[in-house]
Amino acid sequence: MNQNLYNYILGVADNSLILGQRLGSLTGHGPSLETDIACTNISLDLFGQVRSYYQYAAKIAGDKRTEDDIAMLRKEREYVNVLLVEQPNTDFAYTMARQFLFDVYHHLFLTQLEKSKDLTLSAIAKKSIKEVSYHQRFSTDWIKRLGDGTEVSHQKTQEAIDSLWTYTDELFHQTEADKAMVAEGIGVDVTALKETYYKKVDEILNEATLQTPESKWFQKGGKQGIHTEHLGYLLSDLQYMQRTYPNMEW
Repeated sequence: MNQNLYNYILGVADNSLILGQRLGSLTGHGPSLETDIACTNISLDLFGQVRSYYQYAAKIAGDKRTEDDIAMLRKEREYVNVLLVEQPNTDFAYTMARQFLFDVYHHLFLTQLEKSKDLTLSAIAKKSIKEVSYHQRFSTDWIKRLGDGTEVSHQKTQEAIDSLWTYTDELFHQTEADKAMVAEGIGVDVTALKETYYKKVDEILNEATLQTPESKWFQKGGKQGIHTEHLGYLLSDLQYMQRTYPNMEW
């Protein structure tokens, strides 16, 4: 088994899995029917993407595990998503801020993953980027509406951006698997995306009449399996069916 490639795929897929679960838990709780359905569809997009990633990971592993086993039956410390995507749905402004901060990164990432020498990853990226382009437009539009809306919506969105900012720098940290795959022309050098990411985020926040946080203090650990207290609760919901009814198939 190519361990570095397997680990690299998990690093990419886990972000979308956990964010998809976060958005999925909001079904029926959106501020309007249209927005509720949009968030649910984004969640389904993310789950569709991770299914492709985990199918490929299962093929590489070659140990009879299925995509469901990899997605549902790992322990908390075995998930390597960034801390940003596991943060809770505090309120709608917080949810959109979290989505926005990830979407800008995700679109930049997939644009580069399309160029991967690994044809499977390249194909997944080419399909996914169409969906993520919409995700980014959706969350960006909401950041502008909330930021430049009422006094209350502006305040809540600014608080959300300020709170979540500490998790953004981790997006650009490289694991050993990342470095190995970049060297082989398979992975994306996320460090090269950092400047463009912060420039784009800053431009959109300015347009939304929001302040870009000046804090240089950042949290990390998710890529090494060290998570916030929120992930354990999320996984208890995500994994419930598989752990209650072992070997269940859809």
